[in-house]
Amino acid sequence: MKRQFKTVGTKSLIVFAAVGLLSANTLTSCKSQGNLNKTQKGAAVGAGGGALVGGIIGKKYAKGNTAIGAIIGATVGGAAGAVIGRRMDKQAEELKRELPNAQIERVGEGIKITFGSDILFDVDSYQLKAATKQQLTEFAQTLNKYEDTDIRIEGHADATGSDDYNKKLSDRRAKAVGDYLATQGVKSSRLDELGYGEAQPVADNTTESGRRQNRRVDIAVFANKQMQRDAKAGKLDN
Repeated sequence: MKRQFKTVGTKSLIVFAAVGLLSANTLTSCKSQGNLNKTQKGAAVGAGGGALVGGIIGKKYAKGNTAIGAIIGATVGGAAGAVIGRRMDKQAEELKRELPNAQIERVGEGIKITFGSDILFDVDSYQLKAATKQQLTEFAQTLNKYEDTDIRIEGHADATGSDDYNKKLSDRRAKAVGDYLATQGVKSSRLDELGYGEAQPVADNTTESGRRQNRRVDIAVFANKQMQRDAKAGKLDN
């Protein structure tokens, strides 16, 4: 499915407006049950907003198979989401130290990691570079410390070459990363590898700079179902 990345931003504006309305309604409803302290109000807003974001963006864009959609689709919200977020903060800081050549972003209750394909692979190849394997080994060690997360690995290409060729190459590159992480002890049940070819550009394919940005591997790290249940039940350590 070819879906332009820019459409996420437009839809997000609509969703965030809806979150505001839902949050206001949530608080109005709660007032009828008595006064709330700041923590309770924050949790009410978080729960309402998290449910809407997970329901609207998550279902729509997780089906569209974007890394950000996968993260938002796993949103819990409220106090439980805040606990998950703090765990992700710690993990993101570790990843920034271990992966100096990658872009690490905290997104909602998850982490998005972006590798330029030239860092991982030679041109037209899906064999991992020897120099890159050490970073992926350290990445795997951090993933193994936080076993209550799932990992989505996405391969992307620029618009040079045929759609079919780019799709197959991006499939193989995503699988190469996932296979290597598995050899380092990351459970295969946590890994989901997908290739999108040229269907999800983040920059202009008519320039070399844009094509370089589009040749990438995105990795999403987010709470698995057990972590979500533990957070909601208050069993997850801060």
